[in-house]
Amino acid sequence: MQDQTNYTTQKASRSNNGSPQNPNPPHKPQDFPLPQNLPSFHLLLNAATSSKQHQAKEIGMAAVLAVTKARGMEVAGAVDSHLVGEDIGLVCGMEEALEIPIISDLTMVLGSISQLKATSVVVDFTEPSTVYDNVKQATAFGMNSVVYVPRIKPETIAALSAFCEKASMGCLVAPTLSIGSILLQQAAISASFHYNNVEIVESKANAGVFPSQDSVQIANNLSNLGQLYNRDDLDTDAPARGQRLGEDGVRVHSLVLPGLVSSTAVYFSGSGEMYSIKHDITNVQCLMPGLILAIRQVVRLKNLVYGLEKFL
Repeated sequence: MQDQTNYTTQKASRSNNGSPQNPNPPHKPQDFPLPQNLPSFHLLLNAATSSKQHQAKEIGMAAVLAVTKARGMEVAGAVDSHLVGEDIGLVCGMEEALEIPIISDLTMVLGSISQLKATSVVVDFTEPSTVYDNVKQATAFGMNSVVYVPRIKPETIAALSAFCEKASMGCLVAPTLSIGSILLQQAAISASFHYNNVEIVESKANAGVFPSQDSVQIANNLSNLGQLYNRDDLDTDAPARGQRLGEDGVRVHSLVLPGLVSSTAVYFSGSGEMYSIKHDITNVQCLMPGLILAIRQVVRLKNLVYGLEKFL
């Protein structure tokens, strides 16, 4: 079984005389503007931490730090099969301990958090085969879920949607948490109505699974618009022409070179002109504003929503 980590945010604490302490610092430069009556959240991050899932580990640790800085949120629990007993704050590189030990039993932590009688959200960074059971467990304890797990099968999404609808519980499945990536996808959709030729070029410093989730999502978006692209060589199977995604002629080319940043570019061409859009990711911090937005929005849902763009 793959190693998993879960982290949780807890409602703002109260002072000794019972009055609520102000959980909001004067300014959070990377947080969204919020009303004065902002609710507090418990947050559980469920993230793979094995060496094979290094990026997932980085995202999980960055999420702990982002949550501790976000207004109205704080970490309340951590679950992991590794580093059991260690403080999650120190594990994530914080100067001071959060006094929250890592526990290996997810159900135990969910049960403990459910006793706090406050808004709770589970964030799942694990892997496709565990998502359904993770959301089901969270729902059993009255918690909505944010799921950021690439390459979830359509049948899993359909099953989750039916389950959430029946349970009247919210779940946000986000193929990407990068707001820049979403803006790139939206710009590509707009451009596709004006050009008949399109190619996707992605680059990474290290080998991985290709094409990437972002490229697949862009190709799927463009393939659902009734357009037919690259008619001149639509049927070519030459490997150098890249992998064809879908039936509408969209092709993706993947570059892997040490030193490259993670990048996705979409190139369009028409008579006498070219149009290109590009998005670069330098580290996982770019996902944190989208994560915080997702947490704030999912608590309002009573069903499954696919895509963070629904809230932009």
